[in-house]
Amino acid sequence: MALNRDFVGRASAPSSPYEVSRVKIKEFATAIGDNNPIYRDREAAQAAGHPDVIAPPTFPIAIGQDAGALLADPDLGLNFAMVVHGEQRFEYRRPIHAGDVLVGVTTVTDIRSVGRNEFITVKSEVSTVEGELVCTAYNTIVERGGAG
Repeated sequence: MALNRDFVGRASAPSSPYEVSRVKIKEFATAIGDNNPIYRDREAAQAAGHPDVIAPPTFPIAIGQDAGALLADPDLGLNFAMVVHGEQRFEYRRPIHAGDVLVGVTTVTDIRSVGRNEFITVKSEVSTVEGELVCTAYNTIVERGGAG
């Protein structure tokens, strides 16, 4: 069954504030197998010109998890059993660093059929609680066979 096109333009509520800590950055870097010292050592990060350790480029995934409710809305019609990851990209204004307190808002920007598959694209804007945009993440997922 086709996804509900009425969801295009729909946005999630802002996520709960996420306090970025050195520990969370180190855990994330360990989970993805990246041993870069600027993710683990404050002095190495400062020597590279950062105020504190910075997060790996894919770290905003941890912040945007509240957006799952938008995609899980039954009115959208997304069958998670048939979903595969299509694309992910990040556009940064500045690195995320320890001490940031961030929120994310996710918006459905496109739904389209490609053959028998449905593609849904979402944009997640990650900002400080003061309103500074830090990163915009784009994610396309594919529902296999969803178009009929």
